[in-house]
Amino acid sequence: MRQIILDTETTGMPVEEGHRLIEIGAVELVERRLTHRNYHQYLNPGRVVDAGAFAVHGLSNDFLENKPRFAEVVDEFLDYVRGAELIIHNAAFDVGFLDAELKRAGYPPLAEHVDLVTDSLAIAREKHPGQRNSLDALCRRYQIDNTERTLHGALLDSEILADVYLALTGGQWDL
Repeated sequence: MRQIILDTETTGMPVEEGHRLIEIGAVELVERRLTHRNYHQYLNPGRVVDAGAFAVHGLSNDFLENKPRFAEVVDEFLDYVRGAELIIHNAAFDVGFLDAELKRAGYPPLAEHVDLVTDSLAIAREKHPGQRNSLDALCRRYQIDNTERTLHGALLDSEILADVYLALTGGQWDL
């Protein structure tokens, strides 16, 4: 079974106000083992990053200025995720942005390219009702080191979420 743990960063929110993706990070699991076949891309959103979003991820307009647009990397991205189960924390947020970018680029929604989208936040809420289930809270609960996470970053957050997801759902399976 091939699973992709995915996270994004954006110019702000909500997507309905024209906010855009600025970073996609993903790690691959096959049979619940990390393959180290990652996907990571910064994107030029073609708009200004909100100050509040910058405070979360630290990705500046100047840094993003010479990065590719989503439409330039969409085929590479879809090749990476095609047919996989996507594991995303608070999936509706990321999928909403990905679907908006896909639509702008003339592609069908993400669900038509992947096998399944699983929301790890929903799993955490079911397993730990009434408790905080943010990525940081789950790291504390499952004793997963997230000390490198001073700012949000899509690839780092995907790597951390992979560890959280495996702990949340019973660990790695032996090959």
